[in-house]
Amino acid sequence: MLRRPRRNRKSAVVRDMVQETHLTAANLIFPLFVIEGNHIKSEVSSMPGIFRYSLDNLLREVETCMKLGLRAFDLFPNIEEALKDKYATEATRENSLYLRTIAEVKKNFPEACVVTDVAMDPYSSDGHDGIVENGEILNDETLEILGKMAVAHAQAGADIIAPSDMMDGRIGYIRGELDQAGFSHVSLMSYTAKYASAFYGPFRDALNSAPKHGDKKTYQMNPANQREALVEAALDTQEGADFLMVKPALPYLDVINLLHDQVDLPIAAYNVSGEYAMIKASARNGWLDEQRATMEVLLGIRRAGATAILTYHAKEVLEKGWL
Repeated sequence: MLRRPRRNRKSAVVRDMVQETHLTAANLIFPLFVIEGNHIKSEVSSMPGIFRYSLDNLLREVETCMKLGLRAFDLFPNIEEALKDKYATEATRENSLYLRTIAEVKKNFPEACVVTDVAMDPYSSDGHDGIVENGEILNDETLEILGKMAVAHAQAGADIIAPSDMMDGRIGYIRGELDQAGFSHVSLMSYTAKYASAFYGPFRDALNSAPKHGDKKTYQMNPANQREALVEAALDTQEGADFLMVKPALPYLDVINLLHDQVDLPIAAYNVSGEYAMIKASARNGWLDEQRATMEVLLGIRRAGATAILTYHAKEVLEKGWL
C-alpha cells in the first residue's frame, strides 16, 4: 500500500500539523441575558451554567470574558410582562433596560463588539416577532418598528445589529434607516435562514418570550427546506447584509455549508439553547464526555463553513482551556 492515511494520524504532533479546521476565541460570540434589577445572577433552569444578569453583574461578566479573550457579545433582554404591548414600545423607550445595557457595555468596554437583537418578541404582549392582527403577522407594518429599534440600538452604541424576526424586506428597510440616521458604519448580521425549530425552548424560558398563541411557522422557515435558504440569502445580500446567519446550527450544517459555498459574505451560525441543553443534560447523566462533545459540535459548525458561532459554550471552552 503506497497510501496509508493513518500515517498522518500517528501522533498528536502530526495530527495537529495536518488539522484542516481551526477554532479560536475570535470565532465565538457569547449570548448574554440581561434583566432589570441589581445584584441579580439568576440561573436559567433549562440551561445549566447560563444566567440572567442585572446590568451591574452583566458588566462584571463581560469583564471576566474579555480577560479570557472573548470579545464579542450578543445581548438579549428579559422584559417585565407589564412593559410588553402590541407594538413593542418598550424596545425604543429612552433609557429602557436594553438601551442602557448596550450603552453601558460600550462605555465600559469600548473594545468589545456588541451585537444586538432586533425583533419584537421580547417586548410584545403577543410574543411574536411582528405585529399581530386577527391572528396574522403583519409584515410591512412591522418593518417600521424594526427600523426604529435598529436606529435606537445604533444610537446606544451597537456594533452589529442582528434582525432575527424573519420579516420580508427587513434588511433593506433597516439598512436604509440606519444610513439615513448616519449609521452607515453599523453592520447587519441577518438571521437569513432561521428555522421554525423545536430547539428554542430554553431560550424562550430565559426571556419568557414564547408566543401567547399560534406558532412562528408563517415567518420562520420549514425545517424540510434547504434551497429556500438561497432565496433568503440572495435577498439579504442585495439588501445590504454584512453577515448571513443560520439558526439553529446542528440540524442545519448542510445549510451552513450551502451558504458558505454559494455566497461571498461571512456565514454565522447560532448554536442554540436546545443544542446546548442536550449536551449539558447528557453530560450530567454521564452519557457522554462533555469536553469532547462540546468541541466536536463547535468544530463541526466551523468545518461546515461558519466564520462566527453564537454559542452558550463560548465562555466555558475558554475558561477550561478546551480550545
